[in-house]
Amino acid sequence: MVSSPSADVSVRVAWADDAEAIAAIQARAWATSYAALVPAAGELREADFAQLWRDALTRPADARHRALVALERNRVVGFAITTPATDPDCDAVTDGELMEFTIDAEERGKGHGSRLLQAAVDTMVSDRFTRAVTWLIADDDELRTFLTEAGWGADTAHRTLDLDGTGATRVRQVRLHTALV
Repeated sequence: MVSSPSADVSVRVAWADDAEAIAAIQARAWATSYAALVPAAGELREADFAQLWRDALTRPADARHRALVALERNRVVGFAITTPATDPDCDAVTDGELMEFTIDAEERGKGHGSRLLQAAVDTMVSDRFTRAVTWLIADDDELRTFLTEAGWGADTAHRTLDLDGTGATRVRQVRLHTALV
């Protein structure tokens, strides 16, 4: 029997050396996600995010604040952040939060998102969280579909973020949740 080669894909904890790659993915994703809301979103520079990522990866705010990266070979194609839940109606001891979940647009549909989401859930379980929440832009149907197909559901919480501090640029978000045990 002849077997076909399998892709060299994985998920691991992010290293400080991953800061530039994560920043590049984030800048591209934000330019797409927020372009209709913030005209300057298309002008975001990777360098604007890289130092923030380097700092966050070398000095996390909490021992349970984790960054994971999805890899194809040694190339970062996505990232996720898990942390204790930050919402006032959540319990930071038992509730984890998938604070960020981004797969580079050109890498979607290749299984990276499923691997990264499973690793994020496994990380939250290891941190002894029993429930997870995440916020997403209300009209991000692609991410909502992906998460609901993975067992996440809306919990009726919603919020509106003021992106520019003036009230002129607002984005509506909905919260999804899932049981981890």
